[in-house]
Amino acid sequence: MEALLREAQKLHGKIPATLKEKIVLEHTSLIRYIVNRIALRLPSHIDLDDLHSTGVIGLMDAIDKYDPEKNCKFKTYAEFRIKGAILDQLRSLDWVPRSIRQKSRRLDQAYTEVEQRLGRSASENEVANSLGIQLDEFHYLLNQVKGISMVNLDELRSGSDSDQPIYGEIFEDVKAENPFASLKSRELRQTVADCISSLPQKERLVISLYYYEDLNMKEIGSVLGITESRVCQIHTKAVARLHSKLRSALVS
Repeated sequence: MEALLREAQKLHGKIPATLKEKIVLEHTSLIRYIVNRIALRLPSHIDLDDLHSTGVIGLMDAIDKYDPEKNCKFKTYAEFRIKGAILDQLRSLDWVPRSIRQKSRRLDQAYTEVEQRLGRSASENEVANSLGIQLDEFHYLLNQVKGISMVNLDELRSGSDSDQPIYGEIFEDVKAENPFASLKSRELRQTVADCISSLPQKERLVISLYYYEDLNMKEIGSVLGITESRVCQIHTKAVARLHSKLRSALVS
């Protein structure tokens, strides 16, 4: 594929429409795979056909902007652009009700307060006591906010739902190389890795199986010998704990 794109750009100065169509058809399964993986973390009312169409737009963008001279496989670059386009579309939809966002922030703040006070990872009972609720109510709260699995860096930095970009400078500008942004991106990845490493063992294992091994909640439950519902609770706690740790790390 890389040689084909290189030859087309050399001969025509751009990618011909017929070749674009061929590439899109060959990568339809990749778009479908990415959409299905992202859909596992979304509420049921999100239209997957719309996400697939957005993924096609991301793939077309990848075809136009791909540079064969750089040491990067087209499939890897295309996957990055497709996933980015879909996530941008989802952010613009903001499918999470305001009341659920408020409950999620309340949970994050409780983890932050308890863990800063104790100097260690907080247990379910300790966070529930901080919130002034019973353990069964705490589990119900986890189930309510489990759909919010993405960490919003701008919200971490600002502590609000502001639409103004606060921490966007850490991301790579695809139109120009920026050494400072690249350094900040590496620092952020290291911060995230350190935060994940500090999670309790079971939460760290769920995060690893879910995000790195691409297992769904049911499959993780089979691996760990627990119910799918319990896996969802552990995942939600891990995300809340990561949110708390990342906020502390980024504002320090």
